[in-house]
Amino acid sequence: MSGRLVPLSKMRFKSSIWNYWMKKARQLTLPRLAVVVLASLVMAFSLSACENVASYTQPSLVRVIDASYIAPAIDVVVEGTTLAANIGEGYISPYGTLPANSAATVKITATTGDTALVTASATLKAGAQHSIFLTDNGAATNGYTVTVLEDQMIAAAVNHSAFRFINEAPRIDAVDVYIIPTGTTIANAIVQCQSLAVGATCGYLSFTSQTVTVEIVPAGTTTNAYVSASLALTGGEVRTVMIIDSQLTSDPAASAVIAADVN
Repeated sequence: MSGRLVPLSKMRFKSSIWNYWMKKARQLTLPRLAVVVLASLVMAFSLSACENVASYTQPSLVRVIDASYIAPAIDVVVEGTTLAANIGEGYISPYGTLPANSAATVKITATTGDTALVTASATLKAGAQHSIFLTDNGAATNGYTVTVLEDQMIAAAVNHSAFRFINEAPRIDAVDVYIIPTGTTIANAIVQCQSLAVGATCGYLSFTSQTVTVEIVPAGTTTNAYVSASLALTGGEVRTVMIIDSQLTSDPAASAVIAADVN
């Protein structure tokens, strides 16, 4: 008889290895395979989600405030997105969402035409709120200024309110600003923003919440004042007050647009 004899011990060893792998194969039933596949998919999805979160950039919140009384009805377009259309003086848009951009193009056109009245470049920060203001620059009958400012996003302290003032009134020039509690007059009130120059910003000023009026006068005087409607403040409010030239009167010489940053 030809051929090579295999020792009995070696045959037993090979048999044990075969039995071991056959046992493992029997353990990989369809339900077990399904569990393994599902776990693999979950892990892959988790890794993908982590990568997406890591690369996510928060958008920027942007609104428009039209404080120009000489401009016609306007459209405001930022990086190709229309934030406001057919608006006029005193209009305050809700916040819109735009991608963050270090040099976003702001284009303001008359609603009845495509020619830009004014353009500007704005920095829109990720996760921040911004206001785009259109005002008159006072240098010409059709001269406009675009100002872009970052707004406060956090509510004022408990039982406090916070106001910011921006002077965009070239005809009246510098102003003094008072926040006057009910029952008090400007004669014994403390000036909050003194000699606020055109183009300058004052605030955010924090004060105890109560019912107040805002009074704005030419710097160094207490007459010819703009007086706001009564503002009942209960705490947490954040406001931006845009000071502009009065459109139809010389007394008061100033007016204001009040925007809610946080309610």
